Amino acid sequence: MASDQFDSALDLLRRLPPYSTSANLKRICALAPDLTEDLLSSVDQPLETRQCKKTKRDYLLCDYNRDGDSYRSPWSNEFEPEVEDAEMPSERVRKMEVRMGEAVEVYRELYYEGGVSSVYFWDLDDGFAGVVLLKKVTPRTSSEGAWDSIHVFEAIDRARTAHYKLTSTVILHLGRSNEVLGNMDLSGNMTRQVEQDMPVQDDGSHIVNVGKLVEDMELKMRNLLQEVYFGKAKDIVGDLRSIQPLTEANKDKATHQEMINSMKR
Repeated sequence: MASDQFDSALDLLRRLPPYSTSANLKRICALAPDLTEDLLSSVDQPLETRQCKKTKRDYLLCDYNRDGDSYRSPWSNEFEPEVEDAEMPSERVRKMEVRMGEAVEVYRELYYEGGVSSVYFWDLDDGFAGVVLLKKVTPRTSSEGAWDSIHVFEAIDRARTAHYKLTSTVILHLGRSNEVLGNMDLSGNMTRQVEQDMPVQDDGSHIVNVGKLVEDMELKMRNLLQEVYFGKAKDIVGDLRSIQPLTEANKDKATHQEMINSMKR
């Protein structure tokens, strides 16, 4: 019964508008509290921002830095509100987390020119795992937009190499509102996955390798959105909407057909 409810909840969320995923997820969790943990760990939703009380710096919230109703700040490495016996990264993994966070901040400024980024690492039996989060929101005017990137990876240590598995999700929301157009919303998400073995000399190599994987994946997904999704939407809208009057279009089509027929004689 619980599995049927879970599958139904996921199916319902897939059919509802992506931009309201967070609100709909809260409503479903209120109706079926037993599904809360499973849904929060399975459903990708737009990232929320919170300010670290200790450092006054913004960080992003996700399921990977959550413990109950508390979230761990990557800047202070403390849960807010405080959690007793919370699971924390080891000293080695925490140092890599900090270094990766600094590298992602530089990447964000270069590629996004603003926004918020956060990095969270945790230990595994045979390596470590982590998530790289990026969020950029445009100022609210007649047009609005939001980009959320969630990159979850595992790094399994081997002799002189490491096996990386990266799962990346992009959540995009674009909206425009005016008297002529009305309200228009274009939103959705896309997930891609890649696995790769890469050479490792020390912990610094992990930072370089993960950074390269994330950068390459973001570039591929941005190009895919621009060329395939937006390009296809533009073609469809262009076919549906005719700029010139229909009578002129029919006249041009008739003239074109007449020329083809005369060439066949």
